[in-house]
Amino acid sequence: MGALSDLFGPERVAVVGATDREGSVGRAILTNLQADFDGDVVPINPNRDAVLGLDCYESVASAPPVDLAVVVVPPGIVVDAVREAGEQGVDDVVVITAGFSETGSEGAARERDLIEVAEEYDMNLVGPNSIGIMSTPNGLNATFGPENAESGSISFMSQSGAFITAVLDWANDHDLGFKDVVSLGNEAVLDETDFIREWGDDPDTDVIIGYLEGIDHGREFIDTAREVAEDTPIVLVKSGRTEAGAQAASSHTGTIAGSEQAYEAGLDQSGVLRVDTVEEMFDYARMLSDQPTPERDDVAVITNAGGPGVMTTDAIGDSRLDLADFSDETLETYGEMLPDEGNIYNPVDVLGDAPAERFREALDIALEDRGVGAAVIVAAPTAVLDFEELADIVAEAREEHDAPIVAALMGGESTEAAAKKLQDSGVPNYFDPARAIRSVGALSEYRDISERAHEPPREFDVDRERAREILERVEGRNDNSLGVEAMELLDAYGVPTPEGAVVDSPDEAESVAEGIEGDVVMKIVSPDILHKSDIGGVKVGVETDDVYDAYEDLITRARNYQPDASIIGVQVQEMADLDEGTETIVGLNRDPQFGPMVLFGLGGIFVEVLEDTTVKIAPISEPEAREMIDDIQAAPLLRGARGRTPADLDSVVETLQRLSQLATDFPAILELDVNPLVAGPDGVQAIDLRLTVDKDEL
Repeated sequence: MGALSDLFGPERVAVVGATDREGSVGRAILTNLQADFDGDVVPINPNRDAVLGLDCYESVASAPPVDLAVVVVPPGIVVDAVREAGEQGVDDVVVITAGFSETGSEGAARERDLIEVAEEYDMNLVGPNSIGIMSTPNGLNATFGPENAESGSISFMSQSGAFITAVLDWANDHDLGFKDVVSLGNEAVLDETDFIREWGDDPDTDVIIGYLEGIDHGREFIDTAREVAEDTPIVLVKSGRTEAGAQAASSHTGTIAGSEQAYEAGLDQSGVLRVDTVEEMFDYARMLSDQPTPERDDVAVITNAGGPGVMTTDAIGDSRLDLADFSDETLETYGEMLPDEGNIYNPVDVLGDAPAERFREALDIALEDRGVGAAVIVAAPTAVLDFEELADIVAEAREEHDAPIVAALMGGESTEAAAKKLQDSGVPNYFDPARAIRSVGALSEYRDISERAHEPPREFDVDRERAREILERVEGRNDNSLGVEAMELLDAYGVPTPEGAVVDSPDEAESVAEGIEGDVVMKIVSPDILHKSDIGGVKVGVETDDVYDAYEDLITRARNYQPDASIIGVQVQEMADLDEGTETIVGLNRDPQFGPMVLFGLGGIFVEVLEDTTVKIAPISEPEAREMIDDIQAAPLLRGARGRTPADLDSVVETLQRLSQLATDFPAILELDVNPLVAGPDGVQAIDLRLTVDKDEL
C-alpha cells in the first residue's frame, strides 16, 4: 500500500463543523458517513452536545483519537482547526471549506498559512475547496455529494467537484463501480501526482481515471505517471484544448509550441491515455479493467448484418487497429461451417438467419487463428437471434480465449438483459461499433505504453561556462534577445555550425570571406529584424570580390527598411549544401507547468506555414529524440524519399539531445530557434539562431 493508504482507510473520522442544520454541508457529510462507513464517526462542534444521535465534542483535542479529520468550518477558522488536528497527531485532513486561493488575495494568503501548518505537522491534506473523498471497501463517503459510489476497481480524481457528482450519478445508473474517489479542490498540498503514485501502489486499483484542468508540477507528474503506467493504466480528460488568446512570442517555436502542445507532449511522455469525453473515459476504463491486452492489433469482426459490418470495418480503418487477414485454414473452416451465402472473409457475415450457436462457431474459429488479436461481435435484432443466449456464448468465449472480445448489440430494449449479462462477465457492449473499436484501440495503445523502454537522458560533455558567458551578453542590451552573434552558444554544446563570423565593417567581411573556401552567405544581424529574407537582408553565393559591396548593400537595406533598428553587423558564413540536405528546425520553449520543451520539424521559410512539427518535454532520451523524427510528416525526406540522399539521422538525434540538455541546464533560455538546421548525409549544420533570455534567471 502507498503513503496515503490511511487517508482512505481510517478507523475513526472526525467531522469538524458537524451540525444537524437542514441543508448544511456539515450535516450532509455526517449523514453520508453514518450511512455506510464501517468505522466510528465523531462530530466536532463546540455549540452542540449531540448531532444526529452522535455524541458531539467541543474540539478534536477533547474527542477520542481520530485518524481522519474532515474540516467544514468557516474559512476564517480553518487554519486553526487544521493546526489543532495536527497537534493531536492527525495525519490526514480533508478541507471542504471554500474561500481560499480561488477567491483572491486574502484567500490566497489564507491558503499559504494552511500549507505552512500542513508542512509543520507533515499532514496529508486534501483541498481546500473540495467536496471530499470516498473509498468503497470500508464504505467511506466523506463528501457532501448526493450519493455514494458503487464498489469497483477504478480510482477516480477530479479537479472539479461538480464533475464528480455528475459522474457518480451517471456511473451508478450504469452499474460502474469505484475503489477510491477524490475531489482535489485547490490542491494546496496533495495533487494529482500524489494520487497517481498512491493508486499505482494499490493492488485493488486496476485503472486510474481523472478530470484535470491543469498540472502544476509537470516534470514530477511525467516521471511518476510514466512509472505507474507500466502496470496501471491512467485515463484522463484534460480540458482546455483551445486557448482564448495567443501570447506574443518572438520565435517560431514560441508561436507554435503553446500550452496545449506542452500538455499533449507531457501526457504522451507520461504514458497517459488522454480522451476528449466522459464517455470515452469510461469506455476505456471498462476495457482496461476487464480485458487482456491484445498480442497483436488484428481484429476479427463477426456480424449478422452487412451494413454494420462495413461500419465496423471503416472504424478499424480510422483507428490504430487492422482488419485481420485469416489463414487459409481458417478460411477453409469458415467455408465448411457457413451457408453458401455467408462471407468467409473478414468481416465474417454469418447472415441474418444466424442463431446464437452460429455466432459461437464463428467466434471460436476466429479466435483460434493466430493472426487474430481481438474480436468484435456486431449483431442486429432478428426473429431467430436470442440476444441473451448470444451474451452467454460471448461470456463463455471470453473465459476460454486469452484475447479481448467486445460486443455491439445494435438494438434497444431487446438487448438490455443481454447487455447486463455481458457487463457482469466483463465484456463491454456498445450500440455503436465505432465505440467498440475505439475501446479495443485503447487496449492496444496501453500495451505499447506498458512495454516502452525508458532510457535516461544522455549527459554530454559541454562547455557550460562558455555558454553562460555568451548568454550574459544580453545584460548589456536594451532587449532580451540574441541572434547569430551568439552562434558560439551552439559550439559550446557541440552543435555543428558553418565557418564564419559576425563583422561590423566591410573590411572585416572581406577578411572573413577570404578564410572560407568558396562563396559565402551574408545576412544582416539585427535583433529588431526577425525575417531577414523578407527585406532582402540575405545574400547567397557571394564571391569574395563582391563581399565588400554586399556588406554595404545589406546595411543600407536594413536602415531603409527600419531606420531605428539596432544593427549589430553582418554575418559572413560558409555556404551549406542545401541540395543534399533538408532544412529542419530545432526549437526550445519554456512552459510554466512542464518547463523546457524541445520542438523539431520541417524548417526554413515553411515552418509557420506548414507547421510540420512535434514537441516533447526536456530532457529527452535517445528513443524520444528518434520518435520526434518519426512524428513529422517530412520524415521520409530525411530518410531519402524519391531518390534523395538520406540524412545522417544519428546527427539529428544527437543535436536534439544536446539542445534538450541546453534547455535543462539554463532555465534563463525562454525561447530558442535553430532554423534552419540543415540535415545532410554528412551530418547537420545549424545555419541560423535566435533566442530570448530571461535576464533575471542568469
